[in-house]
Amino acid sequence: MNNLFGKSLTDLKDICIALGFPKFRGQQLYNWIYKKKVDSLNQCKNLPKQLIEKLETEDYGIYYPKVIKVLEDKQDATKKYLFEMEDGELVESVLMSYNYGNSVCLSTQVGCAMGCRFCASGKNGKNRDLKAQEIAGQLVAIERESGKSISNIVLMGMGEPLDNYEEVLKFIKFTNENLGIGQRHITLSTCGIIDKINDLANEDLQINLAISLHSPFQENREKIMPIAKENHLDDLIKATKDYFDKTGRRVTYEYTVIDNVNNRKEDALELKRLLGDSIHHINLIPLNPVTKNKRFTDNTVNLFFDELNKLGLKSTIRKSNGSNIEAACGQLRNRELEE
Repeated sequence: MNNLFGKSLTDLKDICIALGFPKFRGQQLYNWIYKKKVDSLNQCKNLPKQLIEKLETEDYGIYYPKVIKVLEDKQDATKKYLFEMEDGELVESVLMSYNYGNSVCLSTQVGCAMGCRFCASGKNGKNRDLKAQEIAGQLVAIERESGKSISNIVLMGMGEPLDNYEEVLKFIKFTNENLGIGQRHITLSTCGIIDKINDLANEDLQINLAISLHSPFQENREKIMPIAKENHLDDLIKATKDYFDKTGRRVTYEYTVIDNVNNRKEDALELKRLLGDSIHHINLIPLNPVTKNKRFTDNTVNLFFDELNKLGLKSTIRKSNGSNIEAACGQLRNRELEE
């Protein structure tokens, strides 16, 4: 199907003109797709029947990722979605509700090639990149299923966003222009691909950048995140500081706390040396195990949080949402594939 979702207003006007209809029909079609978020041409009530028939004859339609499964955590109302794309590939997304609005965590790839040790997304490698409209389609499908309006986006689902650079850029601009979500409400999380971070700094965007750090020592970070072998930690930190200088946007460092691996006294001291007095924020993440191993206690994270605060490092502990529904990215997809 030639998906109309993902087409710009200009594209939709051009399609209508090519089919012999005035361009204002393209504006009407745009409103039905992006304002009303319909999933069928037959729902576009003010479009003439002849236009709908011609669109269908040319194999045009409206498609969002198909909801295969929804899990809801009764404790915090977090929802985990398993979606099927047009080609049958599966991806995951998460809806999280807060007092300031509703956030979605979206996937940018089918699987992941980064191979981070604690992450389920890359367990079976990367199958392919997602197109911009497939990333955005997850958001609209969630709004349609949940009945909730989304105010914030985190590109922290399956995949490495900067490994799908061009489509992610298209998604950011598309979402801003067509779905009404400002760039300051979009966070891109990356393992730390330095050349792409440098490129991103020159794109004149206002998005938030989050770096998956997880260790302040190069050798240890390589063990946790193989991508670190090609992206040295000192160069990565320099790139993030340059990003702040160019954009004025504070960088967040994501830090999954792994007991006796990266929460020692020497880790805190090295973080202080590494970040110094730069504008930064460290987001401590309780480990959500891929398997049913013993879950680390909140005290593990709290002690490290206290240690960082003593050193003057700005940090918070991320609320662990969806712990009862396998909300760590990749878990639901892997289980579905195994079944």
